[in-house]
Amino acid sequence: MATLRTACVLAAAIGCSSAFAVTLGTIGPVYPISEPHFLEQLLAKLRDKEKTGELRRLEQEARERATASVMNPQAVEGIKVVRFPRTFYVDPTFTLDHNITDQNGRVLFPAGTRKNPLEVVPLSKQLLFFDGRDKAQQAIARDLITRNRGRIKPILVGGSYIELMRAWKVPLYFDQRGTLTRRLGITGVPAVVSQEGMRLRIDEVAVTQ
Repeated sequence: MATLRTACVLAAAIGCSSAFAVTLGTIGPVYPISEPHFLEQLLAKLRDKEKTGELRRLEQEARERATASVMNPQAVEGIKVVRFPRTFYVDPTFTLDHNITDQNGRVLFPAGTRKNPLEVVPLSKQLLFFDGRDKAQQAIARDLITRNRGRIKPILVGGSYIELMRAWKVPLYFDQRGTLTRRLGITGVPAVVSQEGMRLRIDEVAVTQ
């Protein structure tokens, strides 16, 4: 009996819900959703900044940042000054972890191929890594460059290569993001890299205080 009474109550509730599910019509006026176009908003902000001179200031700051990044690139992190001389060797042999194919998909070098780059392109010049912000390292680098007479390629890990290049009248390079020092395992400078057989020899030159 209780079950029947519960069923009747539920049926009545459902019926009431259905009876009141009617359309109530429009309560008030309806307007289309309108939002300013994003590009128009952006152009309006740029025009405002141009009027106030802020846009000119932002452009000048951007040029100064770009110039500073060229004149003084970010120094390579984790590189210390060499206090005691050390020599170690690096085998540049690598193993392909994927197939190298041509434009038609034909495999030129399969995965697993081992190759030493020195077999193809020997190191024609010694590489000299040093920090151009350190006057003592500058002196060591300048002496090595003079004595080797074009047989050494100087590479900065810190400082302005453009300023030194203008002062020394020799080409200088910068180890962007520490790509070379990381691959060669160099953690201290000055360091001279040369080829010895099919290996690379790294000589860390001590800087005396």
